[in-house]
Amino acid sequence: MSAPVLLGFRQEQHARLLISYLRSQQIKAGYHFAAEQSHPHQILLKDAADYVQAKQIADEFLQNPSDKRYQQSAWEQGKTATSSPGLGAINWETWFAQMRSAPFCTAILLACIVTFISMFFHLSWVSQLRIQPLIILKHTHEWWRLLGPAFLHFGALHIVFNLLWWWLLGGAIERTFGSSMLAGIFLVTALVSNIGQLLVSGPAFGGLSGVVYGVLGFVWWCGWLRPQWGLGLPKSMVGFMLIWLVLGYADVLWISMANTAHTLGLVSGCACALLLSQFTPQKRIRAD
Repeated sequence: MSAPVLLGFRQEQHARLLISYLRSQQIKAGYHFAAEQSHPHQILLKDAADYVQAKQIADEFLQNPSDKRYQQSAWEQGKTATSSPGLGAINWETWFAQMRSAPFCTAILLACIVTFISMFFHLSWVSQLRIQPLIILKHTHEWWRLLGPAFLHFGALHIVFNLLWWWLLGGAIERTFGSSMLAGIFLVTALVSNIGQLLVSGPAFGGLSGVVYGVLGFVWWCGWLRPQWGLGLPKSMVGFMLIWLVLGYADVLWISMANTAHTLGLVSGCACALLLSQFTPQKRIRAD
């Protein structure tokens, strides 16, 4: 028997916010993306016996979605409402629907994969992505090289780790704020982290991790500053990434870390979230 659908929303963050509160009330709810529906971001209930109580809570939510109890629940739990077995099976149709719903995130992911594969065949165009000292770029005007390191990865673990985080966090940002917002965050965090790493350690580096720390900082601070947006991260996840950052500076890991890129990416991502929260009016969420 399939899980009953409680409610559908046009925007994902509204569904995520209500899911967080339902779970705080001991109601097992999950998220499902139904691309064919006009309200594709659906809330599913694991136990049909919870439907009456959940429906009452949902009705209250629709009346006043800006109530502090929903925002507090989202902040405490972080973004834990995700698809799970029994609450919308993952299949190819769902997978491609998710990719279509986050086109910029998908494009960067595919670009990194193509670049990684091309490096094994020593294709000449890959060398055009390597960053160069600013004094050289001033004469060559190959300014795209300032973004190039984000697409370069030097091992399977390196690219898998970065792309998993990019897909999780970048996709959440794009589905919440749109492709233009994610593109802007990508450009800012990539430029800041790459230029900083270049100035401190020279041009021998690569990886999406500066951007990954940027989107981490953005989602983290959005959850803190504006939990009603439906973004956020569990404290344990933030703690893990911060510990990983510190270990890089301690130089106890088996790989060389671009510590400056990580730090500046994180700071610039947090700054983007701070600016967005400051210049976005405090207004009610439109639950539709």
